Amino acid sequence: MQGVKQLLIVVVMSAVGMVWLLPAPRAEEFTKEDLARWEQEFLAVVIEGEKSFHSSKLGTNTVSCDQCHPNAANTHPETYPKFQKQIGKVASLFEMINWCIQNPLEGKPLAADDPTMTALQAYITHERRGVKLSPGKH
Repeated sequence: MQGVKQLLIVVVMSAVGMVWLLPAPRAEEFTKEDLARWEQEFLAVVIEGEKSFHSSKLGTNTVSCDQCHPNAANTHPETYPKFQKQIGKVASLFEMINWCIQNPLEGKPLAADDPTMTALQAYITHERRGVKLSPGKH
């Protein structure tokens, strides 16, 4: 009986080991139409973010994001997360956007999944596309 158990363990372990030798499943193949549609969807969100960024609707005063950041490029999204003196800790771009909304704009913070927050992040990062990621840099 002991020998059967040992043999069974060897067989099971061998079978498990063989699974690792199988090729990994291929990622889904995307068509040119898929990629074009996704780019179009993304750019539509970027445009919404640009509108919000240049609008004073995010706050309760007449201040807009572009008064401090004329075209969003000087927000340097490629450097997040990084230590932010205003927040007193290492913060994400999301947290910094909300800090700006709450302070200079005197508005209410946005939830992480708020479409406006997604649009703002899309616009801000789109403005710096192609720039090397450099988290933590000042």
